[in-house]
Amino acid sequence: MPYTLLISAPELQRLLQERRPAMVFDCSFDLATPSHGPAMYQEEHIPGAVYADLDTDLSARHGAPGPSGILVAGAADAPCSGGRHPLPNRERFATWLSSIGFANDMQAVVYDRNGANYCGRLWWMLKWMGHDAVAVLDGGLQAWKAAGGAVSTGDEPAHFQSNFQIGEPLRRLVDAQQVWQRLHQPTQTVLDARAAPRYAGEVEPLDPVAGHIPGALNRPFGQNLGEDGRFKPARQLRAEFDALLAGRDPASVVHQCGSGVSAIPNLLAMEIAGYPPAALYAGSWSDWCSDPRRPVERGGADAVRPA
Repeated sequence: MPYTLLISAPELQRLLQERRPAMVFDCSFDLATPSHGPAMYQEEHIPGAVYADLDTDLSARHGAPGPSGILVAGAADAPCSGGRHPLPNRERFATWLSSIGFANDMQAVVYDRNGANYCGRLWWMLKWMGHDAVAVLDGGLQAWKAAGGAVSTGDEPAHFQSNFQIGEPLRRLVDAQQVWQRLHQPTQTVLDARAAPRYAGEVEPLDPVAGHIPGALNRPFGQNLGEDGRFKPARQLRAEFDALLAGRDPASVVHQCGSGVSAIPNLLAMEIAGYPPAALYAGSWSDWCSDPRRPVERGGADAVRPA
């Protein structure tokens, strides 16, 4: 059976020893200094792992969405979302997967050394491409080393070109217009994964406007992990999300953060807890606040929309 949510370090060791078709991805990144991501990979990584760069491999580099988040007609290589880390279109992403030799029969394992903040992006994107056999290494590189796993340095040998075939999306993507149309309706519960001060609008280090989408609930993504850096047990996650949702329909949840990256640990944690897959607003706050027509809320749940 494929691994589709989490894989432990011992399970990954066995998988690699069995020589089943698999590819491991190192998604380590530093938002403040992007060049640190490749440097960390060069310093040490799981043997054979391919580096996946958030900025250049997992985000669009060409084309641009319009101010409403809708793609500009005819834009070359137009992305599938707005925001600071716009999703590449599925065709361009498939080209990258093929270029590194990833094939449809492979088990993908993704990891980072950042509390699953960045590797979750690739986990979600592969699901979005119709590839279900992808799992997050629980505890990341730290857990791998603690379990006695070896590490390599420098570059890895190149892989032969493959022909990755796009399948039906296994995860749902929504845009700003869809979120806006359902504000304050019971059919939508927006869940914001940013730190509480950013959610409240007290600080905003990355985007031009502070605050959050009106009515959004807040769960900083780090709350999904225990002190050991691994995801909390399913039962504990279920209790925490049940308390947060307070009777709201879990199927109504739309996950977001600053740029659609750190929202994924919340989305993954809900699936670990046994909820069905929820939607992702990939453009997230950086996309939402780019249009001054969209409402903004500051403070807690009872905050008043600013004039």
